[in-house]
Amino acid sequence: MGYKIKSRIWIESEDKVLLGEGRVHLLKAIQEMGSLSKAAKSLNISYKKAWQLLDSVNKSAKKPVTINSIGGKGGGGAELTEYGKSLVIAFDEINKNCWEFLDKQLEKIESI
Repeated sequence: MGYKIKSRIWIESEDKVLLGEGRVHLLKAIQEMGSLSKAAKSLNISYKKAWQLLDSVNKSAKKPVTINSIGGKGGGGAELTEYGKSLVIAFDEINKNCWEFLDKQLEKIESI
């Protein structure tokens, strides 16, 4: 019988979520697509939901995570700041290390 550990991690600041898998997916999509609206579409979430998630990240972070340009003739855009890119990389590393740790812990159950 194969066992699995299920877990989700997120990082909070003063009871507000800074980062979690969903927010990181959104930040990666913004970087890839170059705009919040395109990122929202690619993730199949509403623009309003995407904007709320991004706003909560920016309010919880030490520095801005995105640079936004206002729409107009050519449309607006968004990209991650260096700080935002660093947060994504750090979260991915933490998440990976967490899964490696949990896989090792699972061996304790499987050996019983």
